[in-house]
Amino acid sequence: MSISVKNLKHIYMRKTPFEKNALAGIDLEIEKGEFVAIIGHTGSGKSTFLQHFNGLLMPTEGEVFIDGEKITKKALLSIRRKVGFVFQYPEHQLFEDTVYKDIAFGLKRFKLSDEEVKARVYEAARLVGLDESLFERSVFELSGGEKRRVAVCGVLVSRPEYLILDEPASGLDSKGRREMLALLKNLNARGVTVILVSHSMDDVAETANRVIVMKEGRIALDGTPIEVFSQRDFLASLDLDIPEVTKMFMDFGDKSGLELPVVIKKDEGVVLIKKLISEGRLRE
Repeated sequence: MSISVKNLKHIYMRKTPFEKNALAGIDLEIEKGEFVAIIGHTGSGKSTFLQHFNGLLMPTEGEVFIDGEKITKKALLSIRRKVGFVFQYPEHQLFEDTVYKDIAFGLKRFKLSDEEVKARVYEAARLVGLDESLFERSVFELSGGEKRRVAVCGVLVSRPEYLILDEPASGLDSKGRREMLALLKNLNARGVTVILVSHSMDDVAETANRVIVMKEGRIALDGTPIEVFSQRDFLASLDLDIPEVTKMFMDFGDKSGLELPVVIKKDEGVVLIKKLISEGRLRE
């Protein structure tokens, strides 16, 4: 079971003087259970690519399949039961009188009983760690992190098997960012396939097990975080950075002459420093 993309092309404003090729023929498979991060410079096609995964955009050419079902206009209801999409700054789309109503709103199209709606709302709230005491509050009285959780809840009530997110931690403070990333890791551990776009290489390194790099509507790199972030010079040519801890150890290795493994997570960096000290290769 997977997301399968075949020769996907998307052209904006086709056959006009403003025609733009946003996606230039992408072939890709994303297996169920993966945690995939998509990175790339602004204009590389990341968000356009994501929006094809649940039919927000339809291909100019090519095909997208979800678990073998081709995305077509007729199949959208079925597809969107499986694929949830969280926009950048999703809290800007909150509009109902109360938190409970906003979370439940997306279930109206599924024609569920009140009891089933309630069960799903409470289930989604537990998943994201949203206190049920907030249900009767106005969404506009919540903190930024709480609003983001409500928005994610509004997607999770459909019990999607695939969760697509565009910059999910954007605009959050450090605490909200940590909580959001922990939530996504927890959902992935429960079997939800997570696919996100992020400009934060540190967030990508801490969460994803696969990184896809886009350039001019094509896939430029596809591999594990270590494989991708090892390509420092190539990423720099695309105006992309690497995680801060990766950069620190690469610079240290260059200056000291030590051959060091590629480190992408802060806790791995701590372990490596302790190892170097114990071996006498680094002084405290």
